Amino acid sequence: MQAKNVPIRSICVYCGSQPGRDPSYLEAGRALGKSIAEHGLRLVYGGGTRGIMGAVSSGVMSNGGKVLGIIPEFLMDKEASKHSLSALTEVIVTQDMHQRKHRMFEESDAFVTLPGGIGTLEEIVEIMTWGQLGRHRKPMVFANINNFWDPMLELLNHMSSEGFIHTAHLVKPMIIDKIDEIVPAVIKAGIIDDGNPSVLEKM
Repeated sequence: MQAKNVPIRSICVYCGSQPGRDPSYLEAGRALGKSIAEHGLRLVYGGGTRGIMGAVSSGVMSNGGKVLGIIPEFLMDKEASKHSLSALTEVIVTQDMHQRKHRMFEESDAFVTLPGGIGTLEEIVEIMTWGQLGRHRKPMVFANINNFWDPMLELLNHMSSEGFIHTAHLVKPMIIDKIDEIVPAVIKAGIIDDGNPSVLEKM
């Protein structure tokens, strides 16, 4: 069966719940949110209303877009507040982090990673792992703001050159440093559906 591209409707954004030290990180979050809204797509994210997470969601909401926040109950007071969450289009409260990540995957057609910490890194690595295992063919992007992700990308290249990334053709995230190019690139890529039932299967 010939492969075809499935249109993108929702973009998941992984990013820090802190603002970081470089003001350009928050600016990138707001700009990405604006771009998602202007292209008529929905933001799916971790539900936090502080740091870069808050910048992305406000960028979407202030430009008329739709936002789905998915947050574990134990993080509601740490990363957000009930009042701020009420401003989102939709909120899903999960029991734990595992349910949160699972639901974010199910609700999303593509994944973009802005600067962030250990949690952000863990989220995109898991998505790349699922891609390597053939569980999805959804676009993945490292938003390489001010070369933030260069050390990570160097490590990935090292792993590949040393023979530890099998089926490497399934683990090819796009590396984009200009925010205004991210959403158009994701839309152009689409979700690759090659007829394999496992590709778009909900995990």
